[in-house]
Amino acid sequence: MNIDLALRASIQDSIKTLFQTNIEQLQLQPTNAEFEGSHTLVCFPLAKISKKNPEQTATAIGEYLVTHTEIVSRYNVVKGFLNLVIADRVWAEVFQFIYSDKNFGLLPSNGKEWMVEYSSPNTNKPLHLGHLRNNFLGYSVAEIYKALGYRVHKVQIINDRGIHICKSMAAWKLFGQGETPQSSGLKGDKLVGKYYVEFDKHYKIQIKELMEKGATEADAEKQAPIMKQAVEMLQKWEAKDEATVQLWKMMNGWVYEGFSFTYKRMGVDFEKLYYESDTYLLGKDEVLRGLAQGVFYKKEDGSVWVDLSSDGLDQKVLLRADGTSVYMTQDIGTAILRFRDFPKIEGQIYTVGNEQEYHFKVLFLILKKLGYSWAEKCYHLSYGMVDLPSGKMKSREGTVVDADDLMQEMAEEAEKQTRELGKIDDLTEEQIKSLSEIIGLGALKFFLLKVDPKKRMLFDPNESIQLQGHTGPFIQYTHARIRAIIRKAEAMEIKPNRNELTQIISLEPAEREVIFMVNNYINKLNEAARDYSPAVVANFAFDLAKGYNQFYQSIPIFNESDQAKLKFRIAFSEVVADVLRKSMKLLGIEVPEKM
Repeated sequence: MNIDLALRASIQDSIKTLFQTNIEQLQLQPTNAEFEGSHTLVCFPLAKISKKNPEQTATAIGEYLVTHTEIVSRYNVVKGFLNLVIADRVWAEVFQFIYSDKNFGLLPSNGKEWMVEYSSPNTNKPLHLGHLRNNFLGYSVAEIYKALGYRVHKVQIINDRGIHICKSMAAWKLFGQGETPQSSGLKGDKLVGKYYVEFDKHYKIQIKELMEKGATEADAEKQAPIMKQAVEMLQKWEAKDEATVQLWKMMNGWVYEGFSFTYKRMGVDFEKLYYESDTYLLGKDEVLRGLAQGVFYKKEDGSVWVDLSSDGLDQKVLLRADGTSVYMTQDIGTAILRFRDFPKIEGQIYTVGNEQEYHFKVLFLILKKLGYSWAEKCYHLSYGMVDLPSGKMKSREGTVVDADDLMQEMAEEAEKQTRELGKIDDLTEEQIKSLSEIIGLGALKFFLLKVDPKKRMLFDPNESIQLQGHTGPFIQYTHARIRAIIRKAEAMEIKPNRNELTQIISLEPAEREVIFMVNNYINKLNEAARDYSPAVVANFAFDLAKGYNQFYQSIPIFNESDQAKLKFRIAFSEVVADVLRKSMKLLGIEVPEKM
């Protein structure tokens, strides 16, 4: 039973009967928590139809619904707002439908396809806290779309070429003395990142020395020997110089191996990897095609530009004077290649930080000017920076919050707190480690996902891991508590019967509230997909866990003498556990059986 559709139909019938008017649009919303009811009809727009004031209109409709339908048991009016209390029998029918549907929350295929890009790191440094938010956001958005029946292609573009990797390559050649991940004991991405920091350190020293000799800062930045070496490497790479390409392959190989380890622990996956080294050539071809068609123009120094000033933007370089590519060139090629590879996709979702908002406005507009109509189906999932209590991260100064280190610290803190609680006496050391990983990573993911992506956020590791409060462990603990209840019921041979559930004729307020929330699950998934915001799912899961705990605290389940009600509450608990598990799974978070 779809309670929202049934209620809307009943309200429309009441308006037609009372005021002799057919109406399609109704303002129906959740009831404010301070008033009784679950659904509220806004009656101010109906006053013109009823020829009464909003409060009288609400009262007339409320009386009609109570008298002539079986959906509404009672109502209250607050000014022009009609708060409706749905009959317990209706809630019981809704619950029976949910309980009987083992695929509740997973819609069948709708035949539509989307592509979600996330991660997309540079190969000059390891993944950091910002990458964690990026990966968790992109992965979760993809999973939400999958739950709604879409086929989703998870991809990333690996920025494996350009001046950034050449900086690490130059520093390694100058100072590395043949160091490898094996000889150093460092993960490959961390080793390459070490030389990126080393480059920056020597670059600053050289700039200072040149400025002391009278050079301007701009000239010093260009003339610093280590920078000139990096630029020369980039030119040699694009010219396919064998030695340069081999060094590039070796160092990138180290990075990929390191990334693979990190992604596995994050719990994210990809269907296809795109490499900038493959896509930038297609981008160059498209830029030259656009130049020939007059979409772009060439400056005297030979560089190619696009003028978007008539569109309210600016001028943007697409090819440098020396013929080398910029990020925009590669992104043009990548977007086109993806639509060729997956011609059925509705569009692309790019999960990239909000500092790149202008970049994506330019990219989508350039693609449109090149004649690609699908450019309007591209969306930039922009997200804010993540700060720690200690302040902003700066990767080139070597103070980045490393993703591997943070995940390890979260697991260790979870283990410490778990041992202190003393509830793991029956677990082996291996089980304790596994549980600590689930709790630690769950705490990290939930905290990064519960905030609207557009907002800059402060990540507090200590707050995130607490068992009480707006945290992942609170939800995980609620799930574990419910599973303990279900195990106890099974041991007592209490087995809910799906056909008996509608026999419940009275519900406690906490039960009604939780059934209302569960019934709203698909609506929340649609809202999350529409807004590209896993925060909607995260906060739904928290509210559901909180609602169940209020029920648990006010109603002792196993003290119930009425067997029908006892079985109902066990079934009720099963449904909540299932929806919590599915919600958290969409966030990439596991929920334990015991905790």
